[in-house]
Amino acid sequence: MKIASFLALALIMFCNLNAADKYITKTGHIWFYSKTPMEVIEAHNNQAASVIDIKTGSIAFNLIIKSFKFERALMEEHFNENYIESAKFPKSTFNGKFTNFDKSNFTKNGIYKVNVEGDLNIHGVAKHVKTPGSIEVKDGKIYAKSKFSVKPEDYNIQIPGIVRDKIGKNMEITVDLVYEPFK
Repeated sequence: MKIASFLALALIMFCNLNAADKYITKTGHIWFYSKTPMEVIEAHNNQAASVIDIKTGSIAFNLIIKSFKFERALMEEHFNENYIESAKFPKSTFNGKFTNFDKSNFTKNGIYKVNVEGDLNIHGVAKHVKTPGSIEVKDGKIYAKSKFSVKPEDYNIQIPGIVRDKIGKNMEITVDLVYEPFK
């Protein structure tokens, strides 16, 4: 939890934010899923730190790779040591914007379709991504959701041939973040 708090603070300082226009979370939920006939792989991370600037529509997040939790400890160990190399690449980041941004949407309750575009950094490789999502404004909080897929090889993640059939060609990434006004 201390790491997530530090990351959130670093995001705020990095973005040179004016608190009145910022919403923050330190407990964002991001998970990935892959299914093949041989194996289902799913891991959850509930410590994503993220900031939205409702004035500009910019969004940034940071998460610690080792915070992903798997159903089986051996799968988690292989993920961290053999594939994602979390000691060498300890975090993943995203810096981007809502491309169809209307700041008035953040001032009234409702559900709004958005497009998010920016740079996703995984395993030391940054790739530009675009994905649809939704924003729900409800009672002073912002609920952000998105789902997209990534290919491990696009981020230089090597999957040995012996287990290649157990891991999907694409990993489905789900983002579910609840933001509160930054104070």
